[in-house]
Amino acid sequence: MEKVVLLYSGGLDTSIMIPWLKENYNCEVIAVCADLGQDDELTGLEEKALKTGASKLYIEHLTEEFITDYIYPTLKAGAIYEGSYLLGTSFARPLIAKRAVEIAEKEGATAIAHGATGKGNDQVRFELTIMALNPKLKIISPWKDPLWKMRSREDCIAYAEKRNIPISQSKKRIYSEDRNVWHISHEGGNLESPWNEPEDNVYTLSNTIEKAPDTPEYLEITFEKGIPVAVNGKALKPEALLRELNNTGARHAIGHVDMVENRLVGIKSRGVYETPGGTLLYFAHRELERLVLDRDTSHMKETLAIRYSEIVYNGQWFSTLRESLDAFVNVTQQNVTGTVRMKLYKGNVIVAGSKADKSLYLEDLASFTDTELYDQKDATGFIKIFGLPMKVAGLVSRHASK
Repeated sequence: MEKVVLLYSGGLDTSIMIPWLKENYNCEVIAVCADLGQDDELTGLEEKALKTGASKLYIEHLTEEFITDYIYPTLKAGAIYEGSYLLGTSFARPLIAKRAVEIAEKEGATAIAHGATGKGNDQVRFELTIMALNPKLKIISPWKDPLWKMRSREDCIAYAEKRNIPISQSKKRIYSEDRNVWHISHEGGNLESPWNEPEDNVYTLSNTIEKAPDTPEYLEITFEKGIPVAVNGKALKPEALLRELNNTGARHAIGHVDMVENRLVGIKSRGVYETPGGTLLYFAHRELERLVLDRDTSHMKETLAIRYSEIVYNGQWFSTLRESLDAFVNVTQQNVTGTVRMKLYKGNVIVAGSKADKSLYLEDLASFTDTELYDQKDATGFIKIFGLPMKVAGLVSRHASK
């Protein structure tokens, strides 16, 4: 029998895919689950996978690698997809697929299967990674397979019930959710209509704004060369630091995003995201960059951040272009060392102070007082030269209108 490695989360789709693969491909199924900090979702997963027909389950503990090798590069780049989405699912998929390729090679498997639908982005992220790292492996995508008869999550639930496969989804709470140490996403169900406000029970990681404390809290984050290293003056390792920020941000309802986004396949979709710690990190990192990056570098970095977010969102993590952009980003981070203080209140993050070892902000230069570095009279000639093309255009326009 051929061996197939299944990217397994224990959610609805991958739970029913173990028996489906065995029934339709007559293969041995080896399940691979990546532990990216989703906590209690891993409880009982091995028993469940084996009972539903997997020959074995690998649970790979990848949280630290996820933070340092995937989250931090994207954070340093300042990449945010379409101005709102902090890419929590996007940069997790390449790491999951990368580890699956390694296990497939170890086990002598000939194919990798995944549970992403044919209408979403994850199919691209998984398959591009597999193609880049081992193009000889076959890819099985049941949702695009003619043998797959399910056409909705309700169909999947019925399939599971018929075969006594335990699932966490129900017809009352039918959301498709993805969780890791960075975020949790919610899609489907009544969220498919952009007119529907998310119900309070959607938010499973953080408080709603109404339940957030009525008093603000101050928080400090310290960075070294663009990497967060301490919270409120206490040095923490990457996972402990992110969990500390998650707890604080979640308490104050920080990091709620409700957006209609443009999927790579051309479909608009609506997603609700909770990214409490990540929102705090992005905010603090950007405030620190305001102190240390010169104008031209800052503006170029903002431009490239949009492109970087598209690369990550589109599943092109293992591409020459992303690695090349990392080279630029890493140069910009050499002086991003310092501390940012924030005030958190009812979903809001407000800057309350920032300092950097190599800040380009000089108080005497920024003040209204004349200094040796800046003579206000010099601005007269500068403005005349800078505005000369506009002045010429204005003269020509006035002459032509007569």
